[in-house]
Amino acid sequence: MSNSSVAPGLPPFVGVLGGGRMGAGIAHAFLIKGANVLVVERDDVSAEAAQERVQSAALKSIERGAVDANFEELVTRLTVSTDYDAFKDRQLVVEAVPEDWDLKVTALRGIEERLGQDSYIASNTSSLSVNGLARELKRPANFLGLHFFNPVPASTLIEVVLGERTSPELAAAAKTWVEALGKTAVVVNDAPGFASSRLGVAIALEAMRMVEEGVASAEDIDAAMVLGYKHPTGPLKTTDIVGLDVRLGIAEYLHSTLGERFAPPQILRDKVARGELGRKTGKGFFDWPS
Repeated sequence: MSNSSVAPGLPPFVGVLGGGRMGAGIAHAFLIKGANVLVVERDDVSAEAAQERVQSAALKSIERGAVDANFEELVTRLTVSTDYDAFKDRQLVVEAVPEDWDLKVTALRGIEERLGQDSYIASNTSSLSVNGLARELKRPANFLGLHFFNPVPASTLIEVVLGERTSPELAAAAKTWVEALGKTAVVVNDAPGFASSRLGVAIALEAMRMVEEGVASAEDIDAAMVLGYKHPTGPLKTTDIVGLDVRLGIAEYLHSTLGERFAPPQILRDKVARGELGRKTGKGFFDWPS
């Protein structure tokens, strides 16, 4: 597939910083739509694992018939590196490192130093202030949030988070990118937790309190939301999928910015302290067989 086969409106050369579950999913989303994708990881071991994640996801998409592409050709458009300098020819770089302020600031500055004046940066943050991150950059007009959802291949939503200094041109381009990826854009102005995390975490924290208080089991609480409100997955199972440590970090940030209604329940803190982080560790509010 040549650059002429890139989905209309999509940048031909895209970078992703971080090749974990989310980063690999983001890379996969752009790759199957024809972009040349570069994933940068911190070391060789992580880079090898990232390449395997993206290639495996791409192969599954082809086998399911979700993508009409040749696997060998598709993976020729995937590059994995440990060198930030490889970003220099990218038109868009999506930062997908863990939800830690200092780590994200360092990552975003490192990306910006390598990019041209007309290239764009997006953060996949699920809760951190886009305005705050933008203030750490030299070209805040070229920066916004693109909040992808896990698992990226199955999710149809991307939250486009606009900062106060995000340019109108970038805001419009981001909506086009989301549509080109075959997903739906929800556009929000920067605020703690945006729209999705704020609502999702609020429901999940209340569900945790109900378990803590013995109101009902995790299974029955989730069933109430799935059967009664048509949620595809209950709030506690969703928390397991997202990661209890991730949910705790978001809740702590929302608690600090929005007040007591987002105070993390003790049951969440206790589970994280015990290493019960959800699906990735085999146990959270539910058991997850390997």
